[in-house]
Amino acid sequence: MPTPVIAIFDIGKTNKKLFLFDQHYRIVWERSVQLPETVDEDGDPCEDIQGLTNWVLETTEIALALPQFTVLALNFTTYGASFVYVDARGQQVGPLYNYLKPFPDAIRERFLQQYGPANALSLQTASPWLDSLNSGLMLYRIKYDKPELFQRIRYALHLPQYVSYLITGQIASDLTSIGCHTMLWDFGAGRYHDWVVSEGLDRLLGPLFPADEGMDATQPKPEDAEPNTARSLRVGVGLHDSSAALIPYLASFHEPFILISTGTWCISMNPFIETEGTGPALTADELQHDCLCYMHYRGKSVKASRLFSGYEHEQQTKRLAAHFGVDVDHYKQVRYNASIINQLQEAAQPVHSESGSITGPAKMMSLKESPFGQRDLSRFANYETAYHQLMLDLMAGQVLSTALVLPHNEVEQPAVTRIFVDGGFSQNPLYMNLLAKAFPQVEVWAASVAQATALGAALAFHDQWNPQPVPPNLITLTHYQRLHR
Repeated sequence: MPTPVIAIFDIGKTNKKLFLFDQHYRIVWERSVQLPETVDEDGDPCEDIQGLTNWVLETTEIALALPQFTVLALNFTTYGASFVYVDARGQQVGPLYNYLKPFPDAIRERFLQQYGPANALSLQTASPWLDSLNSGLMLYRIKYDKPELFQRIRYALHLPQYVSYLITGQIASDLTSIGCHTMLWDFGAGRYHDWVVSEGLDRLLGPLFPADEGMDATQPKPEDAEPNTARSLRVGVGLHDSSAALIPYLASFHEPFILISTGTWCISMNPFIETEGTGPALTADELQHDCLCYMHYRGKSVKASRLFSGYEHEQQTKRLAAHFGVDVDHYKQVRYNASIINQLQEAAQPVHSESGSITGPAKMMSLKESPFGQRDLSRFANYETAYHQLMLDLMAGQVLSTALVLPHNEVEQPAVTRIFVDGGFSQNPLYMNLLAKAFPQVEVWAASVAQATALGAALAFHDQWNPQPVPPNLITLTHYQRLHR
């Protein structure tokens, strides 16, 4: 008897994956690939959208034909901030521009003259000004910088919805993608921002479709199957990956918590803070420190803050390896040493930046680099001590970043009782012990979830295909208690 499963595409910038989950949300089959990038018409690197399209269609066909499984449903989660464009005939047109693509100064100035100031727009849309990383600004840029392409565009689909469209042929938008630092959504008003309507861009966005509801698609029957054996398949509209990664935690825990999802970016998310009335979801100060809002798949805003410390850790461990003559991953052998931490904190020295100004861990406000990059490595006796200093510097930024999503008034907002950490830093004993020391008032847990983003996309779709209850043991936890001197 074939095992009933749900198929989930999890498409990242580097790795593209397809998983089959059984009804207990165990991974029973998977396929992954790394696709080479291409370049757009300006020579900037970008996703090879045709290569991705071919891989999705081919891999879907393979999964549906597996005799040991019956695929009952299909859903998608991908990186965000990226539009795919479709013409009036339903054909993909133009590149899938990279969200790091340089943004023209003239287009930025034109936009701000029409719809600025930037701070007011960021407050209303809960989106820091991020140029091409604001997908709404990218669409505006195409309208005025690439008018020939713009004339060909009938629909702009965020990447999760484009991948869904490949299977269903249905145009749709999803709140988790629209509400993710796109500058498209007015969080206070609960609709597209006025500038989007003024530019007519709302007409290019498909109708909003609930992420926990399904569309019907006909599953192709194998060539050797009996006639009339094609089955209907429930297919989701797809979710933005950061929103999807939160879903296993919301399914498992009901007391207020913060999730720090760690990777290249360390994103602190609080889904339990309520915004007041129709006012802005964030303050101007929070936006200055890279706060933003994601949208939960059921329409609720999720307050978040971002820190570029995963990338910074990668760069600085390369620097440490070169200086001390060790392997790049030598940090994995370093264990937390409270004595070294205490010595470094007691002898803390200010860091002089190239501009001559003095910075220190307590004043580190940069979200893209830590003070460690300006430290003289020759002052450290060994790799172990230097690495402890790196983690102290990174943690200073993490504390500032995570504190931004803690409730400021626990009379009006629910108190956070736990901090969960998933991703790479959850396996780093220095990071976890320093975090527990920094937040002694809450429980700090390292969390392990097999493919959390893909699992979230499956759980969002649970009612569409799975008659079993959601299992209670989806997440493995390790408690870190504050270590005293």
